Amino acid sequence: MSKKILIISASPRKNSNSEALARAFAEGAEAAGHEVDFVSLRGRTVNFCRGCFACQEKLRCVIHDDADTICQKALTADVLVFATPIYYYEMSGQLKTLLDRLNPLFPSDYAFRDVYLMTSAAEDEASVPERAVSGVEGWIECFERARLAGTVFMGGVTEAGENPEHPALDLARQMGQRA
Repeated sequence: MSKKILIISASPRKNSNSEALARAFAEGAEAAGHEVDFVSLRGRTVNFCRGCFACQEKLRCVIHDDADTICQKALTADVLVFATPIYYYEMSGQLKTLLDRLNPLFPSDYAFRDVYLMTSAAEDEASVPERAVSGVEGWIECFERARLAGTVFMGGVTEAGENPEHPALDLARQMGQRA
């Protein structure tokens, strides 16, 4: 059964390693016959949440920027995939800001059940993405019908696209095929 998959790349760098993971996931998902919508936050306007909670009643944010459009896409997606570089052992500020702005999804009849996280960092210890994973898990806990379906970490990479043969790319592609 074909699924609607929304992939959100939160890297500010073009052709970044976390975006390469996201694109590998997309390749696998498309090969499996899924519909993929790829969104990069680079160059988009995503302002900070104001904490007004108007979205809880209106099911839309009162701030009309790119986050509002992305939120509407997330509402109807069966699968969400977040890709982020790891900065100071945590997800990028771009992704955290977007997660906060996805607050209108909380009271809605969202479609997503599976959430994936793709991360990359200069450091290569297995523990490097733990805080980012924990942050996304905290967000997922607010959505009782959703679960963290998988994570992929690409460690030991600094420059954008520096390792096109990294084994994490194959893992992301395989995960996309199984989504």
